[in-house]
This record gives sequence, structure tokens and C-alpha cells, in this order.
Amino acid sequence: MIAIAQRVSRSEVRVGAEVVGRIDKGVLLLVAVERGDTEADADVLARKLVALRIFPGRTPMDLSLKDAGGACLVVSQFTLAGSIRKGNRPSFDRAEDPALAQALYQRVADRVAADGIPVSCGRFAADMDVELVNDGPVTFIIEARDGALTGH
Repeated sequence: MIAIAQRVSRSEVRVGAEVVGRIDKGVLLLVAVERGDTEADADVLARKLVALRIFPGRTPMDLSLKDAGGACLVVSQFTLAGSIRKGNRPSFDRAEDPALAQALYQRVADRVAADGIPVSCGRFAADMDVELVNDGPVTFIIEARDGALTGH
């Protein structure tokens, strides 16, 4: 599972003219579910996001999302599972089947909310317009596999 966490002063997602999710200060979390990802991956990713100290306090990176009184906008973005190694057309072979991916995407959102963070979501598998004001900018890649954090 791979996610991009962006600290934002505000973010909004629309499907057509309808606003389906909106937050003020917090984190925009773009989530891709890859083949083989599990509930344990969703859980560890959500725990890391909630605990991550990326908001200013006494130092520039001092407070967690909860400490800062922030919210989270969770948006599915299967293209993060894409590969551009061969040729010029991305391959999405690593992306999970949508029915399985949706459940794990929703689990991430539910786990963040269970930690007391206000959560808003995009619409899974929809063509969305995502607007954000990246605060900082502060952006992190969070990857989980086999129930543990990997990569960055």
C-alpha cells in the first residue's frame, strides 16, 4: 500500500459540480492499494499518519494531526501503483482489483477516524477534481507491506 500525505491549509474534492469531501487544516492522503495488500497494511499506514509529527509547534515538525486539531481528506489514487519503467504508457499491473481495493481504502479512512481525527473522503473510482493548498509544502510518501512500514 502506498500513500502520499500532504499537509494542507485546505483541500477539497469534487465529482462533477458536487463537493464530496472538504477539510481545512490537516492532511490530504492519496491512497493506492496494491496487489497483496492486507488489512494489516491499512492499519499500519493509518497509525503512522495519525502519529506523524508534521505540524508546527515549538519546532517546525512538532505536532501530530490530532495535536494540531487537523482533519484528513482521504482520496483513492490507483495511479500511485502504476509503473513507468517500460515504454511510455503506464502499467497498472500492481494495482489491486477495485472491489478489494475499495475495502482497504475505506479501512484506512475508518482507522484514521477511529483515532479521533475528522475524516472526509473522495469517491472511490470516480473521476475527481482535487484542489489543495499545500502548507509548507510538506509532503511524505508512506508505504506499507506485510503489516510493516517500508521504503521512505
